[in-house]
Amino acid sequence: MEYDDVAERKNALAQLIGIENQVWVRVGSFDKVFAIANEDLDRTAPDKTSAVHFMRFELTPEMVIAVKQRATIRAGIDHPAYLQETELPAVKRDSLAGDLK
Repeated sequence: MEYDDVAERKNALAQLIGIENQVWVRVGSFDKVFAIANEDLDRTAPDKTSAVHFMRFELTPEMVIAVKQRATIRAGIDHPAYLQETELPAVKRDSLAGDLK
C-alpha cells in the first residue's frame, strides 16, 4: 500500500501500528503463515508503524511442494484498520514456485 499524501500517510501509520505482524500467506488449504518481520531491527515506534517493513514467510516443505504443484496462494492482512485478502495470479505463483527450494 502506498500513501502519497504526507498528512494521509502520517495518519495511516499511526493507525496501522502492528500491521507487520498481521500480514500472511496461505498455500492451498494449509493454515495461514504470518510474516516474520523486521528481523534486522524494530521499525515500529510507540506512536506509529514504519513506512517500510521487511518480511519473510517460513513455508513448510509440504507447502513448498504444493506451490510447485500449482496450489493457489492467497495473501492478506488481518489488521483491524486494514483488512485485505487476494489470490496471487498464476504467473506470480509460478514465479514464486521457481524461487522455492
